[in-house]
This record gives sequence, structure tokens and C-alpha cells, in this order.
Amino acid sequence: MIYVLVALLPPLGLLLNGQPFSAIFNLVLIVFCLVFGLIFHVLLLVPSAHALIAVHMKREDRRHREVVEAIRQHGPPPGYRP
Repeated sequence: MIYVLVALLPPLGLLLNGQPFSAIFNLVLIVFCLVFGLIFHVLLLVPSAHALIAVHMKREDRRHREVVEAIRQHGPPPGYRP
């Protein structure tokens, strides 16, 4: 659901995902892309793409931290050879 919100309202989605600095950067990016998007229409997609990538990276980082913490608490999985 967060991905739909980020695609339609990038700064709000980034704020709700806990990324205030990315949301501010995205607002600046929106203004820049609106000005130059009149000439190069593809630039209008850049703020949404930035927000989608930022949310995806944050979720991957969270998932990675959870796996590392589980390995620290319970040890490596059975059959693991370094």
C-alpha cells in the first residue's frame, strides 16, 4: 500500500515511511522537474521514481537488519559452512 501512496504522492509517502530528509529532497525535486518537465516530459516521472527507490531501499535495509539480528540471537542456520 505504501508503494501506491509513494507513486501518487511522493513526499507524503516518504514522510509516512519515516524518511523526512528524502521527503524534503523530493519536494525540491518536484519543483525542479515541474519547471524543466515542460520541455522534457519524462522528468515528471523522476520524483515518483526517486520515492519508490527510496522506500524500497529502506525496506530492504530493515529486512537485512532483521535477518542479521536473528542470526545474532539464534546462530547461523543448520548446515551453514563458512
